[in-house]
Amino acid sequence: MMRQYELVERVQRYKPDVNEALLNKAYVYAMQKHGHQKRASGDPYFSHPLEVAAILTDMHMDEATIAVALLHDTIEDTSATRAEIDELFGPEMGKLVEGLTKLKKLDLVSKKAEQAENLRKLLLAISEDIRVLLVKLADRLHNMRTLDHMPESKRLRIAEETMDIYAPLAGRMGMQGMREELEEIAFRYINPEAYRAVTARLAEIFERNKDVLSEIEKALSALFEKHAIKASVKSRQKKPWSVFRKMETKALSFEQLSDIFGFRVVVDNVDDCYRALGAIHTTWSMVPGRFKDYISTPKQNDYRSIHTTIVGPSRQRVELQIRTKEMNKIAEYGVAAHSIYKDTGGKANGAGHAISKETNAYSWLRRTIEQLAEGDNPEDFLENTKLELFQDQVFCFTPKGMLIALPRGATPIDFAYAVHTDVGDTCVGAKVNGRIMPLMTELKNGDEVEIIRSKAQVPPAAWESVVVTGKARAAIRRATKNAIRKQYSGLGARILERAFERAGKTYTKESLKPVLHRLARKDIEDVLTSVGRGELASSDVMKAVFPDYKDERVTVTAPKQREEGWSKIRNAAGMIFQMPGTRAAKKGKDQPRDGAVPIRGVRGDLPVRFAPEGAVPGDRIVGIVQPGTGITIYPIQSPALQAFDDQPERWIDVRWDIDERTKERFPARISVTAINAPGSLADIAQVVAANDANIHTLSMVRTAPDFTEMLIDLEVWDLKHLNRLLSQLKDNSSVSDARRVNG
Repeated sequence: MMRQYELVERVQRYKPDVNEALLNKAYVYAMQKHGHQKRASGDPYFSHPLEVAAILTDMHMDEATIAVALLHDTIEDTSATRAEIDELFGPEMGKLVEGLTKLKKLDLVSKKAEQAENLRKLLLAISEDIRVLLVKLADRLHNMRTLDHMPESKRLRIAEETMDIYAPLAGRMGMQGMREELEEIAFRYINPEAYRAVTARLAEIFERNKDVLSEIEKALSALFEKHAIKASVKSRQKKPWSVFRKMETKALSFEQLSDIFGFRVVVDNVDDCYRALGAIHTTWSMVPGRFKDYISTPKQNDYRSIHTTIVGPSRQRVELQIRTKEMNKIAEYGVAAHSIYKDTGGKANGAGHAISKETNAYSWLRRTIEQLAEGDNPEDFLENTKLELFQDQVFCFTPKGMLIALPRGATPIDFAYAVHTDVGDTCVGAKVNGRIMPLMTELKNGDEVEIIRSKAQVPPAAWESVVVTGKARAAIRRATKNAIRKQYSGLGARILERAFERAGKTYTKESLKPVLHRLARKDIEDVLTSVGRGELASSDVMKAVFPDYKDERVTVTAPKQREEGWSKIRNAAGMIFQMPGTRAAKKGKDQPRDGAVPIRGVRGDLPVRFAPEGAVPGDRIVGIVQPGTGITIYPIQSPALQAFDDQPERWIDVRWDIDERTKERFPARISVTAINAPGSLADIAQVVAANDANIHTLSMVRTAPDFTEMLIDLEVWDLKHLNRLLSQLKDNSSVSDARRVNG
């Protein structure tokens, strides 16, 4: 186990003015707190934070970060408290250590939800200070290096979590060396058979090609010497996971892989990068489509380099990366390679460091975390985080030249949401390179995208399956939920207004505030939405507001009392529609009924659907609350209503409220008995079309030698329209009978 002085010496090699007192204090405190705790390997637990600190010294991190690494498990696994660490090391370090502490005693039903909530907490802490991320990645790397000692039941879960979250996160922060090691170890546990096969094959290929690699290195070095370019050339071999992933995603065999080996050319400055490229391209032929300039257009993780593939000295493909020493350092260590800390002075214990400038990678992470943290449930958060981490990018532009980086496979919808959530929510179309293109178009590098917007637009729920970015998916899901919530909230308000009116009370939203705790809802909108969904009965709300309230509605279940029972139920519930022949029934569809909920159709502002047999303006109708789905509209004569005789609380008084300016057809079901002869179906379809109706579905329910009975779901304007259509069908020579089906 590394001793105190050895840790200090490691830091002194790159930071001679190290704050030894801080490191010594953190070392002793952590060692005392962890005491006799043991790891799964049997080693003293304190050896783990020491190894994490050692990994960070390899990245040349400051002493405050090293001290946090020593302390990172104290709050979670020992008797240490945040207050104690604040007092000894200052509130800044206390905050960092707490950010690395997992949430305990989470009252969550699934392991996935628990994992997501801990990830959310970690990412929010990272967004405030990048050092939390550096310590966490070093912590995960050491845990992966010692994964053999963990119980077998935990190994796969930890390896999968590493592959899903921590390795991509390291990659997005530009820490390629750490990403590759995390992926390789995780691959070994997730798919050991494939790992062994790929590793063995790579070793075999390297042995067979080592002389060729040496020859290419010499040829490149000689070329640069000839052009007076100071450069180092080193061959590199793809890592097992990278090879396996490419074989899987592109369905390639080992023999088809052209970039198992590559060469890295490191020069002194940017000018030499392009001079080296010119020397290479004028000596050997470039492979078309295999050139990328990440110096002029860096990746979001700050990676900069020139990539090219040539047909090399031995007539084989050679992949080259050309970069400066500084670029090489950033490619290896990412955000850890940047000098992002400055001494702020006056802070105790040497922890006085603050971020002086943000890297592109860290700026991206902060923006992403802000977007992801906007109220998604844990499972959605986890899914969207993974979507944001796995991004192979394309670069597109707005008409004003702003660069937008998107994952491969992104659509104009993703582009719109990347610009701004409001742009995505109001997107109705897009121009790609000046041409109007479908919103499902896959964008390519260099595309110029112009978004066409409309304030009347609400993003369709179906977009969620089209987009590929977590931001777009989360925003669409949020907009859909808000639209549905608004519908149910409006319905709930109308139901409660009627319930209050029935009890002789005046309904106000303020009257619900004092009883939110009794209803187990966090706000008034939640109450209204729950009532609209049928999850909360209006009578329960009345009892909460008025403890002495009694529901005097009648329940009738005896079949022989059904006709009389329906009337009692409806009258008791305050429903004013009546059976045929009564005075209320003669008021007509255009006369509003007090307290009745107006129905405009499935595209109205309420969560409404129609019963299978349909209902059309002119029908007397009733609404039945279906918990979780809204209101189902039935014609009053529907036999299906018998099933709700004993549930009066689900009956809703509804009336037609048709907007003449907005033409909308309504569903109706008819049964047609046609003569079994060629052309009969065409005759029926012609009558329907001539009457400006629309066939939605058609099925043959019974076929006899002479007749065929068809069940047809139609869309018509109203009852008069339906009756006219039935009359003309009956008059047709191909039709024996046509009638409406009610249930």
